[in-house]
Amino acid sequence: MFSTSLADAPVVRAPRHAPVAQLVRGGVIEGVHHGSVVVLGADGAVKHRLGDAEAAFYPRSAVKPLQAVAMLRAGLPLDGELLSLAAASHSGEERHLAGTRRILELAGLAEDDLRNVPDLPFDPAVRDTWVRAGRAPSRLAQNCSGKHAAMLWTAKLNGWSLPDYLDPEHPLQRAIRETVEELTGQRVARVTVDGCGAPLFAISLTGLARALSRVVTAAPGTPEARVADAMRAHAEMASGATRDVAALMRAVPGLLAKDGFEGVQVAALPDGRAVAVKIADGADRARVPVAAAALALAGVDSALLAEFSGAPLLGGGVPVGSVRVVDGLGAA
Repeated sequence: MFSTSLADAPVVRAPRHAPVAQLVRGGVIEGVHHGSVVVLGADGAVKHRLGDAEAAFYPRSAVKPLQAVAMLRAGLPLDGELLSLAAASHSGEERHLAGTRRILELAGLAEDDLRNVPDLPFDPAVRDTWVRAGRAPSRLAQNCSGKHAAMLWTAKLNGWSLPDYLDPEHPLQRAIRETVEELTGQRVARVTVDGCGAPLFAISLTGLARALSRVVTAAPGTPEARVADAMRAHAEMASGATRDVAALMRAVPGLLAKDGFEGVQVAALPDGRAVAVKIADGADRARVPVAAAALALAGVDSALLAEFSGAPLLGGGVPVGSVRVVDGLGAA
């Protein structure tokens, strides 16, 4: 069982990462990815770990489900596709842009009210089409725009100021911090600014896994359960049609998963089993197979995870190797 009291903030230190994946080409180890992994059982206890799961780190966009929970607690009236979008790192597809416009419309706001940074769409194919059409970076296309639209609406509903909604001392951001601390079970170690401009809180990898476990095991109808239900039912709205995190949720029944920049992945099963991964160099090619291996350690059928077990390395256009998870991943 999880404790309801808050632990001290995780220690800020150089993380003690360990090798988690190897690039093997022609039978020779060509490169090594370091990182950290933690696997929690349904009872919340650490079942497996590798590297440094207790040092402070920035979860990046993997924290978005917790931000969405905080906004629902503050009165945000979203569910379904639009709630999934509020917790999204979206690909910039037309449905994502239309959904963000809809949230702003429901709030009586406009794109100019957004304070996230302008950017091109995240998905490479969508981005190429966007650029060929001569379109410039925009706040709407940036992958966090759904979250920012939801933040604005939450602030407006509560009578809070809008232009400074990203200030860490804004009532909205204080409410988000309180929710992050409650769900992770630990105090925030540091506060900085994420790429989109929103406050970003340093927690531990174990705290991140614990938080998502609490989200998926919450009682029906609670803000936590509403976020989990929305993201699982509308995985492509929380990511995109071609994204590995959406494919992972489709492959594993009941799984809630969220990725984050710099090699972060968190996932939780309906009974509370949860995993969290941080790849030290931020490489997605290691994030996916390491997360799949962690889920296997959590008890997920390996057959469901086969397509995520390792990307091939090509030579002359044909596979000559692969990214392989290290032996002993998850040693207690």
